[in-house]
Amino acid sequence: MKKVLMNTRILAIALATTFTTAFSSPALAIEEKKAIPVELQFIGNIESQPVFLLTFNNVEESDYTIIVRDEYGSVLYRDKVKGGKIAKRYMLNTDELGNVAIQFEVIGKKTEKTVVYEVNKKSRMVEDLVINKVK
Repeated sequence: MKKVLMNTRILAIALATTFTTAFSSPALAIEEKKAIPVELQFIGNIESQPVFLLTFNNVEESDYTIIVRDEYGSVLYRDKVKGGKIAKRYMLNTDELGNVAIQFEVIGKKTEKTVVYEVNKKSRMVEDLVINKVK
């Protein structure tokens, strides 16, 4: 009698587990695609001025408008580029700009989609004090 009850319990648990997992929907980790396949990178300094690399990784040729603005909305640079895989370098003159934020805005002509990157220059001083036991 105990063996029959034990087998029934195991069968009931197995069926409940099967139905629970069968009807649950899987969680999909879908990454949202960028509107424009573009990437902005800081590549270093030339004569203490920051240099950025704007890279387009588009398979098909498209027209893009690149606008560089300061935080007040003033247009510092505007350019139109055409092509698939493009790389453009930009050097910012921080002596003239100071510590204002800069925005790189890329507009796709075909899709009318926009990607905006914001660049902020922040300085901070770090002072560490380390105490070590010698003996």
